[in-house]
Amino acid sequence: MTIRFEREKWALILGGSSGFGLAAAQKLASCGMSVAVVHRDRAGSMDAIEREFEAIRRHDVGFLSFNVDATAAAGREQVLACLRARLGGRERIRLLLHSIAWGNLKPLVQPHDEGVDRESHQLLDDEDLAGTIYAMGTSLASWTRAVFDQGLFAKDARILSLTSEGNEVAWRGYAAVSAAKAVLESISRSLSLELAPWGIRTNVIQAGVTDTRALRLIPGSDAMIDSALRRNPFGRLTTAEDVAGFIALMCTDEARWVNGALLRVDGGERIGS
Repeated sequence: MTIRFEREKWALILGGSSGFGLAAAQKLASCGMSVAVVHRDRAGSMDAIEREFEAIRRHDVGFLSFNVDATAAAGREQVLACLRARLGGRERIRLLLHSIAWGNLKPLVQPHDEGVDRESHQLLDDEDLAGTIYAMGTSLASWTRAVFDQGLFAKDARILSLTSEGNEVAWRGYAAVSAAKAVLESISRSLSLELAPWGIRTNVIQAGVTDTRALRLIPGSDAMIDSALRRNPFGRLTTAEDVAGFIALMCTDEARWVNGALLRVDGGERIGS
């Protein structure tokens, strides 16, 4: 089916300069939806990112980008103030996509492996844990509340966030992110219940292993990729474009009865042995 959205409907994407967020921005713009991207990148990487953003603009949709800290109240207020000014009249946010990939990848305890310099090995502390859980978990609630309180959601809006198999599988150095994903899923379930009276649907997408910049930061990512390739019935990894296509589907009217769900977009990777 051909997906087409009204230009007056916007996607607000948190973490949209790479990976799933960027792919979703590109897909939704190609379907006619206007896009606002919140990202946090250094000046040295902006040339490449701006080329990606220019490709979005060529779809002749509304486009805004904000290089701010999405986990800071000041950043959130700046973005929403600009959106309030831009989204006058009939324009509203159809999709809030939480795709923030910032977390501490440190072990909880000293490694027992021989040959490891334990003195210089950094461990996950309370501040690391709290920061990761907020960035990748509870910030979903902060952003949702702010958008809702300011009346920026469309009548049939969608809230989507991204989790991973790490929500229940232990990987060394992934404890903080794993905790954040579990929190994210819990927050999403509660939002799906509390926002339903306003017609807002809230769901979580669990993507298969995808070779993104964020994945490559995880210790042992090569082994994760090899395992996913062996398990996936299609013999390949999930791509960001696979997930972006599903995100677009979830924004259609036909997906209105999906709420409070964890939706796996992995080609069957999870059922593979």
